Amino acid sequence: MNENRPKGNQKHIDLSGRIRIEQGLNNGESFRTIARNLNKDPSTISKEVRGHSVIKERKPDAFAPIPCANNYDASKPKANVCKILHGCGDNECTHKCVNCRKARCSEICNHYKPRQCEKLAKPPYACNGCPKKTNCMMDRKIYSSKYAQDTYETLRTTSREGINQTPESIQKLNDLLSPLIKKGQSIAHIYASHAEEIACSRRTIYSYIDSGVFEVRNMDLRRKVVYKPRKKKTATSTKDRAFRKDRGYKEFQEYINKNKPTYIVEMDTVEGVKGTKPCFLTMLFRNCKLMLMFLLKEQTQDEVNKVFDYLTEVLGIELFQKLFEVIITDNGHEFQDRWNLECDDNGEMRTRIYYCDPNCSDQKGALEKNHEYIRYVLPKGTSFENITEETTLLLLNHINSEKRDSLNGHSPYEVSRILLDNRLHEALGLIEIPADEVTLIPALVK
Repeated sequence: MNENRPKGNQKHIDLSGRIRIEQGLNNGESFRTIARNLNKDPSTISKEVRGHSVIKERKPDAFAPIPCANNYDASKPKANVCKILHGCGDNECTHKCVNCRKARCSEICNHYKPRQCEKLAKPPYACNGCPKKTNCMMDRKIYSSKYAQDTYETLRTTSREGINQTPESIQKLNDLLSPLIKKGQSIAHIYASHAEEIACSRRTIYSYIDSGVFEVRNMDLRRKVVYKPRKKKTATSTKDRAFRKDRGYKEFQEYINKNKPTYIVEMDTVEGVKGTKPCFLTMLFRNCKLMLMFLLKEQTQDEVNKVFDYLTEVLGIELFQKLFEVIITDNGHEFQDRWNLECDDNGEMRTRIYYCDPNCSDQKGALEKNHEYIRYVLPKGTSFENITEETTLLLLNHINSEKRDSLNGHSPYEVSRILLDNRLHEALGLIEIPADEVTLIPALVK
């Protein structure tokens, strides 16, 4: 290896570098000299000049045509070696066509071939520094830094445009993705189940959908919507409410920091259309995002108490105390009978309930976020009058079977089988829905 050969710095040439190359060519410098000044390999300079040089076209009214390649001999550079006769059609003429003064041979000869400068076949591959450039009659090849930079930027942009897939692979992706997305499945869930079959990134899938490559459109995606501005709720004071005494969010944080409970449950209700009574009571285990749903006939303290008593009965007091050690909920009227919720019929303590600060639903944000899955199937304004307990369990199982990025590509059901006592699943009828059958659109309950 030549030790004097400049080494490259593995970086793209920028505009200032191209200006330096143009100046070097104009001054007659070698590729090696230019490369040393730019800290590049000489082959890089060579490729740059050959790839970005452009033929400078002659004006149409040029005083003389480009010399013919058939009228040139390297051993006799100034002699006319062409011997073609009668190019004009006059068979009695004895003059060679190249010496004809009646017409240019470029206009009448079928053998005319524009000559190219032989110097362009070797470095520097351009006419920038040629002393004969001004008076040369042949096409000139010029390296321009501005043209080279514009060409580079255009190539850099266009090389990233379009679809880097064959029609067959696009059809294969469409057959896989479109039916699942139409079931209400998220791209994250689909990737978790079919990552090996999808040969591109999630961002690329979103771009393909946005470009109309697949059957599904942006409107088929869950989050391609604009949220309406939230109405500000009127602030309410809960300082003097007895049910919150020593059970506010501050006390909740102090308890979990001191006792380090294994299971923390968030609790809330989801209402149907305004004016109707049925609603859902929802609970979510923070450690695995498993959600429980119970259909309430109406949003009252008695209905919530019935759910707690039911869970205590089917699970047993010991398992209930283990799984529902501490519960955080909001200040809704249905949760204000704290004493009956915390104790069973025999007066034994079965859980501890704490309350969020007023208008701070983010303090149980995991559950609030999980309510989105319910709204995919039962949008706001939907009545729960016709919802049954069987329908509630069906919806719950589909929600818990959706794979999540937050769970590293697993579903809440899969994680809960590891982190929770499986007697909970058996007692409440929780089962896993196969990944491709997960459906989170209104058609699930219709």
